[in-house]
Amino acid sequence: MRGILGLLSLLVAVGIGLYLYSAQMHTSATPGGAAATPVATVNATGVKSDLLSIASAERGYFASQGKYASLDELIAGNYITIQKARPPYTYDIEATDSGFRVTATRGGGDASVGPARISIDETMQISSE
Repeated sequence: MRGILGLLSLLVAVGIGLYLYSAQMHTSATPGGAAATPVATVNATGVKSDLLSIASAERGYFASQGKYASLDELIAGNYITIQKARPPYTYDIEATDSGFRVTATRGGGDASVGPARISIDETMQISSE
């Protein structure tokens, strides 16, 4: 009797855990508002990491050269080893005398693979749309 009651309690606890897990998966979303998929989550996380690396390299370049660089200049100067794209995203830098903005733009129209655009500027703040 005691064994059956223990087994029944275990099954109820597992059922509640699965329900909560399922509810969490249905309500999670990417920063762009689309339903999160494993691919979208991996893409967004990788792109954000790349953006932080590129922005950090921009700061280093500015400290040594006194100006902000293009993506090609950062790659040529070995400030970064990141390529110009992480499919489905491509990277671009808008550099001015007073700052920069690194933007990752998603190619294609499938919103299930992540936000359309993720960017970072000289304040190191990441934003997505």
